[in-house]
Amino acid sequence: KSKLITYIKILYSSFVLLLITIIILPKGGDIMLNQVVLVGRLVSDPSLKDTEGGYKLSNITLAVPRSFKNVEGSYDTDFINCTLWQNVAENTTEYCKKGDIIGIKGRIETDTYEKDNEKKYITKVIAEKVTFLSSKKEEE
Repeated sequence: KSKLITYIKILYSSFVLLLITIIILPKGGDIMLNQVVLVGRLVSDPSLKDTEGGYKLSNITLAVPRSFKNVEGSYDTDFINCTLWQNVAENTTEYCKKGDIIGIKGRIETDTYEKDNEKKYITKVIAEKVTFLSSKKEEE
């Protein structure tokens, strides 16, 4: 129950932030918001890396099933790359394993690079908060 309550709190806080942004910003002004809330399963065990600048980093992939069926009658799954930094990366690496369900609150970030004289884009989620919702150990 407490994990469900935590999930509801994450969604509620995101919704409240969106409403405040719309109400507080002056009418006719630009409304810009970059916030993402995801709940999914870890595709693999998180691993912790140290950057050259001395920061902790973990790149994870979340499997997030879509809430509707495709034309074949089954649910597609999106595999979303997420980057975790510092304490968020350390805690997730220490306490989470492949198959665990986690909630992520963060922002979308895009990077570019050139390959064969063509500009390529990478889109990922930068996790600002991770909530541990369930683990495979608990289910077993």
